[in-house]
Amino acid sequence: MARKRKTRYQYIRQRFPKKMQKKLVMLFMAVVLAFVVLIGRITYINASNGEKYTRMVLEQQQYDSRMIPFKRGDITDRNGTKIATSERVYNVILDAKVLLAKEERVDKTMEVLETCFEIDTTEAKDILENDKDSRYKILAKGISYQKSKEFEAIEEACKKAKKEKDKIAGIWLEEDYVRTYPYNMLASDMIGFTSSGNVGTGGLEQSYNDVLNGTDGREYGYLNSDASFERTVKDAVDGNTVVSTIDLNLQSIVEKHIREFNEEHKGDTESGMTLGSKNTAVMIANPNTGEILAQASYPNYDLNNPRDLTLYYSQEKIDGMSKEEKVAAMQGIWRDFCVSDTYEPGSVMKPFTIAAGLESGKLTGNETYVCGGSLRPVAGAQNIGCHKLEGHGTQNLEQAIANSCNVALMYMGMEIGAEDFCKYQRIFGFGQYTGIDLPGEAATAGLLYTAENMGTVDLAVNAFGQSFNLTMVQNIAAFSSLINGGNYYEPHIVKQIQDSKGNVIENNDPVLVKRTVSEKTSGMLKEYMRATMTYGTGKRAAVEGYDIGAKTGTAEKVPRGTGKHLLSFCGFAPVDKPEVLVYVVIDEPNVDNQANSEHVLELSRRIMEEAFPYLNITKSAPAQTE
Repeated sequence: MARKRKTRYQYIRQRFPKKMQKKLVMLFMAVVLAFVVLIGRITYINASNGEKYTRMVLEQQQYDSRMIPFKRGDITDRNGTKIATSERVYNVILDAKVLLAKEERVDKTMEVLETCFEIDTTEAKDILENDKDSRYKILAKGISYQKSKEFEAIEEACKKAKKEKDKIAGIWLEEDYVRTYPYNMLASDMIGFTSSGNVGTGGLEQSYNDVLNGTDGREYGYLNSDASFERTVKDAVDGNTVVSTIDLNLQSIVEKHIREFNEEHKGDTESGMTLGSKNTAVMIANPNTGEILAQASYPNYDLNNPRDLTLYYSQEKIDGMSKEEKVAAMQGIWRDFCVSDTYEPGSVMKPFTIAAGLESGKLTGNETYVCGGSLRPVAGAQNIGCHKLEGHGTQNLEQAIANSCNVALMYMGMEIGAEDFCKYQRIFGFGQYTGIDLPGEAATAGLLYTAENMGTVDLAVNAFGQSFNLTMVQNIAAFSSLINGGNYYEPHIVKQIQDSKGNVIENNDPVLVKRTVSEKTSGMLKEYMRATMTYGTGKRAAVEGYDIGAKTGTAEKVPRGTGKHLLSFCGFAPVDKPEVLVYVVIDEPNVDNQANSEHVLELSRRIMEEAFPYLNITKSAPAQTE
């Protein structure tokens, strides 16, 4: 008879006796009970002391994520000298949540804040009391590198202390940069300054803001599976360097003489400022490239303290200003006269009138005119006077330029006609943006006549530089084309862009925009303007050893008859092949007779006398004397 096979249950019962099964059940229940007790304990700890342990964890992770600031790029002169840079500094940060996790360390931490950083701890204590969960509060900015090293030494010493009350927690230093200007007021209008958040205000700081700015980096920290702290760093990308066309030494020469002029003629202006003139401005350019070598206007300001009004206003005056008046005063000081202000240019425009006549064929160069001291352009109009009331007599084109004869120029303007006169104003770029790489260039399109609305009297006075407006930068760009053979270059103030390591990533080469006059016309005008310096209105600005051509200007300001004038001088050297162009403007000099051109001639001579040898301008003529 066959034997019956055992079932699976019978096998289990045979291998695990009843007694053993009971033990296994009890073991399983013990394990379950242990898990229940553990979960209960964790729940209890979290409910009663969770905040405490959370703070302990946070203390270990107080630097788990931080920003790495970029360094804003430098601005340099053409030779690489830094005129705007960013210096590394540190901000003192309070992490209230971390510090309160070790409350016994609070007193020591407050002590370090006071002794090391000279911080009034009132604010810090208020944060600890009223904003306990805050992780990031800035207690101080701009801490120096030396102070940061002192703090590091204190921090290391505190770590070795045995007692908790002798340790610090919850404060750390955040790297930052502060914008500084090593030469303070030098080239302030051209450079501009930065406001909070690396935002450029005025000058190159504004127009090249995106180029100068970089991208912040970030450092991340986390605990891995082995409970070790790991860091991931995304480096900051520093900003690019802007290399300007400005020569720092030449800029210093210009500003020194502007400052001396204003000190010599200092007085209170209508605005309440104490100055030697309403505005004093100078531009020096390479007429063959469009590069601006120096650009300055006065009043200027301290780039490291741009809101300081005490340079030009008394404290009593400042105290009496409203908030709006103070803002307006600061904006007036920050304004770049060379680019942003328009004015009637006066007689420096006379070479352009003659150029228009020669290029249009209305003048041949052989004309003569008789100046009797005034001219009535059209019947019924008022007589328009020449600066020489008794008249210049017979004048050819050279003499009309050299002696700055208004009557001769009025005759020329009427011969040229409104259509060609306005046409050549556009060709020379008047009424148009020059494209200079600085912000705030003034629009002058509506400040010129058109052929349709220009009457005979308008044409007559426009011919000698009155009743229309332009800017200094428009004039220096156009004047350069008159003396370099007719090439109009876009004026520019940046030479190249470099990356943070000094590699050139962009060159700003000269941009030839158009032709304005022929080489023949340019040659004739240069000879006419040489006469200005040999026997004409500019002879007192002559500099020994240099062959200089120039045109002077004395513009009576609107409203006429008030005695207010704008003086100007536009000179170049050497005459045959100009290497440099100097344009000087004095707006309302603080003198009894503002129409006296001696003031602008003296200032121009002083600048050229020092600038030409520095620039190594070719000496090509003996002394020019009276």
